[in-house]
Amino acid sequence: MREYLRMIMLDSKSQLTLDIITKVCEGKITIINAAKLLSCSRRTIERYLADYQKVGIAFVVHGNTGKVPVNKKPNDLKIKVQSLIKEKYYDVNLQHLSELLFLNEGLKIKRETLRTWAHQIHHVKRAKKRRSQVRKRRERMESPGLMLQMDGSPHRWFGNKKSCLIAMIDDATSEVHAEFFESETTQGCLKVMQAYIQQHGLFKTLYVDKAGIFGGPKRCHFSQMQRACEELGIEIIFANSPQGKGRIERAFDTFQDRLVPELRLKNITDMQAANDYLHNVFIPNFWNKSMIVNPRNTLSEFTPVPSHIKLDDVCIQKEYRKIRNDHTFSFGNKFYQIKSQLKHSIAKQEIEIRKRDHDNFTAHFAGRQLDITEVVEPTKPSLYDLEIQKKLDAIALADKLGNVTEAARISGCSRETIYKNRRLLKEKGSLALKRTFSGKNHHKNRTAKDIEKTVISFSLDNPHLGQAQVSAQLKVEYNIDLSASGVRNIWVRENIHTNALRLFKAKSIEISR
Repeated sequence: MREYLRMIMLDSKSQLTLDIITKVCEGKITIINAAKLLSCSRRTIERYLADYQKVGIAFVVHGNTGKVPVNKKPNDLKIKVQSLIKEKYYDVNLQHLSELLFLNEGLKIKRETLRTWAHQIHHVKRAKKRRSQVRKRRERMESPGLMLQMDGSPHRWFGNKKSCLIAMIDDATSEVHAEFFESETTQGCLKVMQAYIQQHGLFKTLYVDKAGIFGGPKRCHFSQMQRACEELGIEIIFANSPQGKGRIERAFDTFQDRLVPELRLKNITDMQAANDYLHNVFIPNFWNKSMIVNPRNTLSEFTPVPSHIKLDDVCIQKEYRKIRNDHTFSFGNKFYQIKSQLKHSIAKQEIEIRKRDHDNFTAHFAGRQLDITEVVEPTKPSLYDLEIQKKLDAIALADKLGNVTEAARISGCSRETIYKNRRLLKEKGSLALKRTFSGKNHHKNRTAKDIEKTVISFSLDNPHLGQAQVSAQLKVEYNIDLSASGVRNIWVRENIHTNALRLFKAKSIEISR
């Protein structure tokens, strides 16, 4: 019995409980006072007494002591998940990680468990640092359609090249529509707005920043977005700060946090596939189920598009040109002739140019589309054309005289040049005489190739070092005297001028090995 007592290690709380129960058994303390001392009920004290009489002081030891918890995850599962975090889901937050593990791997693990496992391998995605400035909260709009926020977010969404996600979000419900474009352009904004109107109808106001696309104060002319909103009866409101339109800004944070890893996991590197995934998978399966809220007023402010308004004719870029006396006009550095049958002359009048894409447009006058044809005018020969003609003249002169030396003297070029140009003309035609600049030629002032290879190899081995640090380390380790700007120039040529690009290239090289 004594050996058993020695094996039981009691903490301070258990020791106090044992002492009080012992006093109760000896009749020195009443059950009511014992309950007060231990902050428990009378029934608990009675249960302690019964257990003490049966097993002795062992009653203070919990029954699960020394046992493996029922809900403890196997160690091999932890190792597997930690490997997935390091190799596959390294850019995913914990909540998103829990969802992806269940969907893709069939593993149902809670977020806090993942947090513990991720901390053990020192691999936790940190939250974005946000401004600590306190601002007064603005309540959502009461009804859907009262206000929509619009903006574009340039980001490396897929692949190594930046693209722009243009989105619109309802202030009342957070219902969103977005699409990827190469950059934030007027045409992209018009396309997104048209798609949203086709789905829901006309809305009341559009809340945007002061960018020139939307006709901000820095723009000296009327913007296309202003013109389109005016024709549709939509009022544009300009925000004085990004926090003013915080709904769309916060939405972009969510997109960057969750959409980027999902596009990478799906191996999506082109814009069409990214838009398909965004519209068919991400928005319906995640955004519409998790982010949309119910409005305070269920009465919608969206109105149907009037029958006399054609969105295809409104949500496009429009420009105006004055007609010349011969019924021609210029657009895009080209001349066009009006071929439509007109009852009266429209010289000195303005026509409307509706630009649908880069090269496709239509001309309109008084609501009527005009038939136009391009006027091809003779152009001046370029410098390359003059250069080719000079070489052809030298070859013709040599053939006429039958003496290359004399032809070289008269034309002012060398004999080797005439022989070379004659050979190129015979083998590949006159276009081969056009002077070209090969990127394979190593300029005399450029850094030597062996030094460039050393810089690239060292940069990929140490991707976290900046250009100044790389320059200093090259001097110490390889005795290479190269400035920080020289390192930067090599990085730009090799497309490794950012930390992310160097990490990506180093990882791809490691995988290929």
